[in-house]
Amino acid sequence: MSRTTTGTAGAAGAAVVLVPILALVALWWFLTSVLASDHVVLSGFAPQNAVPALVDMAWQGPLAADTAATLWRLTAGLALAAAVGVPIGLVVGLVPVVERATRPLFHFLRMISPLSWAPVAIALFGIGHQPVYFLVAIAAVWPVILSTSSGVLAIEPGYLKVARSLGATRWERLRTVVLPGVRLPTLTGLRLALGTAWIVIVPAEMLGVDSGLGYAILNARDQLAFDQLMAVILWIGILGYLMDAALRRLLAGASVTARRPTGAVERAE
Repeated sequence: MSRTTTGTAGAAGAAVVLVPILALVALWWFLTSVLASDHVVLSGFAPQNAVPALVDMAWQGPLAADTAATLWRLTAGLALAAAVGVPIGLVVGLVPVVERATRPLFHFLRMISPLSWAPVAIALFGIGHQPVYFLVAIAAVWPVILSTSSGVLAIEPGYLKVARSLGATRWERLRTVVLPGVRLPTLTGLRLALGTAWIVIVPAEMLGVDSGLGYAILNARDQLAFDQLMAVILWIGILGYLMDAALRRLLAGASVTARRPTGAVERAE
């Protein structure tokens, strides 16, 4: 393929991405600066106000500290969800009786809005970081459990039979067949968990903590700084997109590796 053709394809691809973004920004500007130009509150959300406010908060304001606080709580909640969800998912996938017994229960629990647990979290842990960890974990654990168990059930039974016939112990079968086989589904579950947790963590940080992006939104509202409020909303979207893009890249790298578990036969021999 010639450089000209490559450059044309690249420009076309960039246009496909940029045109919807520019259209959305134009609509945003039209709604807040033309239709609502006389509205004190809505005009504060205009892009010509929000973008400079975001830059100012990034360089001089507490945005970095609030972002770090939110990411720490998100990481802690996701780690807790993974530590609980992956082992449960493995057991559910490996033991048919457990899978049949827990399927209705798990699907019932995952349909409960994570934020509806907020009063329970506050009653159990009080005001502070712990309720946020709890809400993030309870939002993220179900995608991890269901994806991991689905990954176990999707493993070709022949691999386990071969390993068993060659004398592999249960631990060896788990380590060399099951865990490699569920890597990609578990990563997919973690990506879904990240999206759910990111949605939950912002309102969860409005429950009494004094830092984080959720707290920054409340603080901007209380100060009637609507440009800063919109700036924080923009930053939440940008940061969420970047994290999801990183996980997409990780998933793409994992998907190109061989999904077929290897090593069980060699170790058994």
